[in-house]
Amino acid sequence: MRAVCLHEQGGIESLNLEENYTDPQAGEGQVVIRVRATSLNYHDVFTCRGMPGIKIPMPMIIGLDVAGEISEVGTGVDGWNIGDRVLINPLDPTDPSKGLMGEMLPGGTAEYCLVDATRLITIPEGCSYEQAAALPVAYGTAHRMMIANGGLKGGERVLILGASGGVGSCCVLLAKAMGCEVVACGSTEDKLKALTEWGADHVINYKEEDFTKAIWTKFGKPHRRKFEGGVDVVINFTGGDTWVPSFKVTRRGGKILTCGATAGFDPKTDLRYVWTFELKILGSNSWLPEDLETLMTMISEGKLSPIIDTVLPLDKTAEGVKLLEDREVIGKIIITP
Repeated sequence: MRAVCLHEQGGIESLNLEENYTDPQAGEGQVVIRVRATSLNYHDVFTCRGMPGIKIPMPMIIGLDVAGEISEVGTGVDGWNIGDRVLINPLDPTDPSKGLMGEMLPGGTAEYCLVDATRLITIPEGCSYEQAAALPVAYGTAHRMMIANGGLKGGERVLILGASGGVGSCCVLLAKAMGCEVVACGSTEDKLKALTEWGADHVINYKEEDFTKAIWTKFGKPHRRKFEGGVDVVINFTGGDTWVPSFKVTRRGGKILTCGATAGFDPKTDLRYVWTFELKILGSNSWLPEDLETLMTMISEGKLSPIIDTVLPLDKTAEGVKLLEDREVIGKIIITP
């Protein structure tokens, strides 16, 4: 089969297309998937570069989010048949220690993918392979962070940082679907235009203006004695220099939701804001199968349409990862082997 593999870490240039990679064969409790769509994530950039404390077995086929149909069923697999349309959960819900697809186990930038049947989720009618593949890492994470853990409510005012990427775009869509007032941050006019088209009520170009001052100007500065000013919720999975400014725009009793730190995991902090404004800082890690099932149901019912930036063939995988690294992306990048 054809597969895009990483044989050594160091950079995106280490990704190579192999024309005659060994075809997988289903063992006990496993199935082989004919891959129809794989979405890329910034996690794939980290996999190429190398991550502290994580030793990735080589060679590795990247791509965490995989959708396709079953082409082979191994022994001991019940309830699944050849031809079934399935989404692969990058995490095994029965044993997460097995690791992520595309990091510890071969992923989806290949024509075929070997998976444990415990990772399979049925794709409902009305949901395409590309839409399903857009979901797990980005949309599943966003859904769990905002709703399952964050308890987001309709009518709340929400500031979303990094709003034009995979997780961010889902945050915009979900917040609007719930009836929230959305303030979305982006770095270019094209991204601001896209955010507005997705339903954002207000947009801020954080490259041209301080988002803290912009929030104060629009909604007033949060008052430590009154429950007014600023926003009710800040979604901040960037970290770095945006962390303390997020405290400064959150109203008393408000929440800061986080599921990552793409701009730095060890930012300076200021605990005075946490107690003075009674802030709630809530972390969220990954997703559960029901998050993905809920999202696919929303798609099939016409309540959600994942934002897809571009669809690329398998031999353009490295170019897609480069677009992510350079942050030249508005939504998801899909690879179709």
